[in-house]
Amino acid sequence: MKVKIRKSGIKRKKQGFRARMRTKAGRKQINARRRRGSSRMTAWG
Repeated sequence: MKVKIRKSGIKRKKQGFRARMRTKAGRKQINARRRRGSSRMTAWG
């Protein structure tokens, strides 16, 4: 019998502005976009 995958065990990719601002590397990414002059920081904002 096959083992059913339990969704809770899957590590989901965190994306979005708030998720990026939580980590040092994420903040660096946002600041790089600001320096480049991106009008939009994330897909939705």
